[in-house]
Amino acid sequence: MTDVHVPSDVSAETFPEDAVPGLPRNASPKPEVPQANWGWFRWAWRQLTSMRTALILLFLLALGAIPGSLLPQEGTDPASVQNYFTAHQTLAPWLNHLGLFNVYAAPWFAAIYLLLFASLVGCVVPRTFRLAGTARTPPPRAPRNLSRLPNSSSYRVALPPDQAITVAAAFLGGKRFRLRKPAEGDKSSWISAEKGYLREAGNLLFHLSLLGVLCSIAVGGLFGYKADKLMVEGQSFSDTVTSLDEFHPGRLVSGSDLAPFSITLNKFTANYYTSGDSRGEPSSFDASIDYSPSPGAPAKPYDLRINQPLSVDSAKVYLIGHGYAPVFTVTDARGKVVYDEATPFVPQNTGTLLSDGVVKVAGASPTQLGFMGVFVPSPIDVGGVLQSYFPSANDPVVSLIAYAGNLGMNSGIPQSVYQLDTTAMTQLTAKPFALAIGQSETLPGGQGKITFDGYKQWVSLAVTYDPGQLPALVCAILALAGLLLSFLVRRRRVFVRSVPSGDGAVVTIGGLARTDASGGFEDEFAELVTELRAAHGESAPDIPPGETASRAPGENDTETGA
Repeated sequence: MTDVHVPSDVSAETFPEDAVPGLPRNASPKPEVPQANWGWFRWAWRQLTSMRTALILLFLLALGAIPGSLLPQEGTDPASVQNYFTAHQTLAPWLNHLGLFNVYAAPWFAAIYLLLFASLVGCVVPRTFRLAGTARTPPPRAPRNLSRLPNSSSYRVALPPDQAITVAAAFLGGKRFRLRKPAEGDKSSWISAEKGYLREAGNLLFHLSLLGVLCSIAVGGLFGYKADKLMVEGQSFSDTVTSLDEFHPGRLVSGSDLAPFSITLNKFTANYYTSGDSRGEPSSFDASIDYSPSPGAPAKPYDLRINQPLSVDSAKVYLIGHGYAPVFTVTDARGKVVYDEATPFVPQNTGTLLSDGVVKVAGASPTQLGFMGVFVPSPIDVGGVLQSYFPSANDPVVSLIAYAGNLGMNSGIPQSVYQLDTTAMTQLTAKPFALAIGQSETLPGGQGKITFDGYKQWVSLAVTYDPGQLPALVCAILALAGLLLSFLVRRRRVFVRSVPSGDGAVVTIGGLARTDASGGFEDEFAELVTELRAAHGESAPDIPPGETASRAPGENDTETGA
């Protein structure tokens, strides 16, 4: 059995690159104090590029992304943002002032992102050059006293010292250790071996990949775009700026860069659970569409579903929302039909799809008409108030309030299609009136009539193009691979010395693991010693720890080493 000695005093010079020049052993460097203006800049740069700062910025970036996940965002769901303002009239303006409804375009988020990018560049680039230099640097000389290393063992062999070292070099080289031998003229017999450079390579790969993720996000922000489109069953649209409801281009994107496809919504079907704890929860959404990848190209059918986006011409089309669009027919005081179309209503409650909306009849004469109301998919009377008990449309009704006057649509001030400006209008009905499908309501004063003809369904589509998405995924996988390498690979060094002893030599083996938090190097070292002894063909007993072998000429314990 091989004896492995583990003393407590190990020289830090065994890993000389860890030492700080000009400092005594075990001393800590004093914090650097800037002395001049340029010194302040260098001090700030070193603080920014430190690992601690990078971790803090990474934490702040993750923390800043939380509101982007919890709060509705203007870039993806502007209707929900409007509903949030309606429901939280005091809190919403403060959140909007902080940019929390458009987190990824907020100045503070960009500042964190740019600082993290600069920190990683300043951290990774110098380490890249250091790693390149380390890859060409041979292991250090073997320390004089190997018994002072954490792991050591000695035994006698019948081979001459030089031949014993030659056998050890062949053995360690076969184990893929990097070797260093004495220079010419050096009369001592020793060899240094090192293994585990992949640990630093994995650490560097992690940082480079993290930098790649940030670059990929930047590429997506510069050359990508996001757009929203609300479509009612039977409608079509082309991917142009004028056809989109919302368009958020990257910094270097113009309207001519949009993919020239077109989509027609044929039918939307939503199914819900009707019993159990999940009653009312959606079981499936299915939008049946036809799309043409380019003008003049034949239309192709596609079932657009949640998490099954349509990929067309490098862009992706996602199904992100749906609702009801009641169909109204409005005649004015002259008996002329001035409005006959489906009007999207926005859900107030996503669980029951109780929705509100407005109808603006700008072509009515002699005065314009407006209606504000609520669409109730599955009506139930709760204390005299209509509520919806289920999201599916089961005998739906609409509850409306009629107005007459100036809609203000020609004032030059933009208006939301989901809001009615009643400043210059007169309320025609004292209280809301309810209409079932096929029912009509004659307006007071001979102002006209409104009929509820039925309903259609609408869907909200998100059109996105992100050229940095695939590179970000690849970099994230590489970052995970680098992290695993840095955790699993140990940097370790093995030294072998051979000194004359009678007709043979005494072989001393020492081992040191630079990083071995998970343990295990002791077992690896013991296995190496056993195999090396077998390679030397020796079965003689080990040298007791207290016995000192004779040394080669010129060797002493006063030289630098462990």
